Amino acid sequence: MKRTWTIIGVTDVATSFKWYQSLLGLPATEPAHRYFGQILDTDGTVLLCLHEWGAHEHPTLASRERAEPGNGLLLFFRVDDFAAALPRARALVAALEEEPGVNPNTGTEEFALRDPDGYYVMLSEL
Repeated sequence: MKRTWTIIGVTDVATSFKWYQSLLGLPATEPAHRYFGQILDTDGTVLLCLHEWGAHEHPTLASRERAEPGNGLLLFFRVDDFAAALPRARALVAALEEEPGVNPNTGTEEFALRDPDGYYVMLSEL
């Protein structure tokens, strides 16, 4: 088995941690550290890692000022509770980036929003 652990730089790990748990309908927990947390699915699978900008010597996570968050990155989540995810998402942002619609390539409904750091997040029905 192989897994990808996507790690993104964030300004405030605790705020982003709560935001993603709310968006994905996950039980509320606390991040492991002030500077790092893993968003886990209910089966323990890592969905996303949040790393405070500049907390360690990782060259690509050194500073938000050195890179525009999300440039070249699309956080794409397939969810099994799409109908419930939409109102959760609307409660987190003033407006969606993309309203729900069917993707002609996948034939599934999806919508998009921005997280607290400006990353583009797409949710698609499973």
